[in-house]
Amino acid sequence: MKSSLEALIAINKVQQTLLQRMTKRYQLTVSEWQLLDHIGGGENTQEILAQQTRLDTSTLSRQLKGLVAKEMVTKEAIGRDKRQLIYTITEQGTQTAAAINTAFEDLSDQIFEHWSTDERNLLQILLNRLDKSLDRRRGLQN
Repeated sequence: MKSSLEALIAINKVQQTLLQRMTKRYQLTVSEWQLLDHIGGGENTQEILAQQTRLDTSTLSRQLKGLVAKEMVTKEAIGRDKRQLIYTITEQGTQTAAAINTAFEDLSDQIFEHWSTDERNLLQILLNRLDKSLDRRRGLQN
């Protein structure tokens, strides 16, 4: 039997493969889809997006540039020196995000099809607890 962390690593690999296939159908990466969701949710500056996604500035800039090139988001320079950029999701971006989110929900339904409500709830509780434990651990390393 695998240890809990070994099982999580294996699960993560499978999940990433499934997500990559799902987003590739819409010509996006998993990271671009997640970023698109953040922008669609109103997080519209690099500063806010960096905080929420925990991405470094160069990675975030590259992903935003990709979303602009794919016409999923637009950018507008504001402020006196025009150095602050505001990102807005386009209609195409909204439709694409909605389609991927629906595919994600369908995948989730398929994965947990034979799980009872109690089992799903217990898993959610345990995953939230694990997330908090990992956040505390990350805080100790900073």
